[in-house]
Amino acid sequence: MGDLIDEHIALWSRELPEMDPRVEGIVTRVQWLDRHLRGRLEGALAGQGLKMWEFKTLHILRRGGAPYQATATELAAALDLSPAAMTKRLDNLAQDGYLRRRHDDADRRRVLVTLTQAGLRAWEATISLQDRVERQLVDALRPDEQDQLVSLLRKLVLAAR
Repeated sequence: MGDLIDEHIALWSRELPEMDPRVEGIVTRVQWLDRHLRGRLEGALAGQGLKMWEFKTLHILRRGGAPYQATATELAAALDLSPAAMTKRLDNLAQDGYLRRRHDDADRRRVLVTLTQAGLRAWEATISLQDRVERQLVDALRPDEQDQLVSLLRKLVLAAR
């Protein structure tokens, strides 16, 4: 049974006969799945009143463990943002009560960002949505197929480093 990517490959194969259909099939499917998951998660988050960038910022703070704190510089690096963009995001999240900022007592130049109880509750309410969206997709594969896919994707990630 074919999918929409097979149609894409068939169309482009006529125009680009030198194109390797396996490479095109792998890369295009990975890209399509990324867009699919992102769209589903964005929809689920919107139902909770969060945007993807808000969720990602809360997620980075949460993953560090208690006290759910990082410097603004660490957050900017983890989210691949400029300091100015990070400041704007932190301003918005602080205004919504999801985090608080304060200067580090040991070094006043450093700004410490801490997840508030409201931020933690927002993250907890949405992480299950992410899990559900991802499981709905991955459950199409048997456990042994999931293991095989994990192994193959790991090889690709390692090759890309």
